Amino acid sequence: MNSATTTPPVLALYRRLSRWPLGHWLFTRALCFKAPYFATIRPLFTVLGPGHAEARIRKRRRVENHIHTVHAIAMANLCELVAGTMTEVTVPVSMRWIPKGMSIDYLAKATTDVSAVAKIDPLPAFATAADLPVTVEVSDTAGTVVVRAVITMYVSPRHKGA
Repeated sequence: MNSATTTPPVLALYRRLSRWPLGHWLFTRALCFKAPYFATIRPLFTVLGPGHAEARIRKRRRVENHIHTVHAIAMANLCELVAGTMTEVTVPVSMRWIPKGMSIDYLAKATTDVSAVAKIDPLPAFATAADLPVTVEVSDTAGTVVVRAVITMYVSPRHKGA
């Protein structure tokens, strides 16, 4: 199997753990152990695959602002986590990525738990270094989109030996 068809380790871990009760929770905890800042919002991944990922956070005091809605920056953190994790399992293992920029629109107050969906459609060829826009929408429990973000990932070939 060459590096273009090898399953990314993060995706292999997700697939292995998600078959079990509490597997999504355990996967998310492992991910937040690797990138501890994201643990501050206590996310939970519910879907993860090439070109698509979903995660949610509960509305609780830790992520609320002064008007008792989900804080805008908590939702921005959720967007970055979902987009980055989805990018990690989408790009070939021969490539690397890093966030390059983010544009975010706060469309409505989030007065409930929220769920984020990150998508890349269509999937690019990943042949050379390029910017990859990842769209993320955050919705409340009624399905209202409260945040829309586009996170630009810079994708490039890994250096040999890396």
